[in-house]
Amino acid sequence: MNEDIKAKSLNIQFLLDYQKDSVVSREIIKKELGTVTFFAFDQGQGLSEHSAPFDAMVQIIDGEAEITISGKKNTVCAGEIIIMPANEPHALQAENCPFKMILTMIKSD
Repeated sequence: MNEDIKAKSLNIQFLLDYQKDSVVSREIIKKELGTVTFFAFDQGQGLSEHSAPFDAMVQIIDGEAEITISGKKNTVCAGEIIIMPANEPHALQAENCPFKMILTMIKSD
């Protein structure tokens, strides 16, 4: 865990800034069983389709994301979550506006 944020009350909106034409990430917890990572996607940016051996929960904290899971597109807005099952192909895109998210990954059995 990052020592600079450990045992402190923090506003999640300010833990990561947008950067023009970029995807920015900050891993805040890394354990054998999973991770918690903050992301900021500028408009037009994304992650291409991939899969991971972890169940993953995406929590949108600002903006809106287009998240495709096994070919099904979902629009996920600030204040909403979506679960990406382990080993299923998924992709993320900032289509209409930039977005920030928290990605919590837990190792699947």
